[in-house]
Order: sequence, then C-alpha cells, then structure tokens
Amino acid sequence: MDSLYADPDRILGLYFGLGRTFFNPASAKVFSRLEPLQKALKNYTIKATPDDINSVLQQGGMFVFKGKQLLYARKDEGTGDHAPLDDIFDVCCKVPVY
Repeated sequence: MDSLYADPDRILGLYFGLGRTFFNPASAKVFSRLEPLQKALKNYTIKATPDDINSVLQQGGMFVFKGKQLLYARKDEGTGDHAPLDDIFDVCCKVPVY
C-alpha cells in the first residue's frame, strides 16, 4: 500500500450518520450474520468507543489512484458494504506500471 487517506472533514461526500450507517438496507447483510457479529463484539466495551462518536458513524469507500489520476471510486452504502474485490483487481491489473 502506497498511501492511506482519511476524510475527517467529510469533503468526499461519504455517507454519514446513525440512520445511514446502521439502518440502511445495505447494512442488512452484516446483521443477517448475527452469530459471528455477536462473537466479534463479545469483548467490546464502551471504553473502546471514541469520545467523539462521529468518527464511528462515517461510512468508508474505495478510491484507487495512479498518481493524481482517479481510476476507481465507490462509496460504501452501509455497514459491511465494501467495493467488490474483482472490481478493484480489474482496475489495478489493467493499469500499466511505469
């Protein structure tokens, strides 16, 4: 990985908010796997939550650049929604390396 970027000021227009994060139809696939989710949360404590909970309500996305050229952009629709790996590999593998 060459770089990892964050968007604390939300200038990229990524989805944000409690309703958009947890109560979006795209989040349903995560909650349909309730048993693994419960196992993952077994050791969770409120101490693990940041003081500013806004940071946990920010959806992510996938942006692939070659230098300053944007090759791929996708906003995650909800919790557990991510860019399909095949899409990412297609973009990365089709770009010539210099």
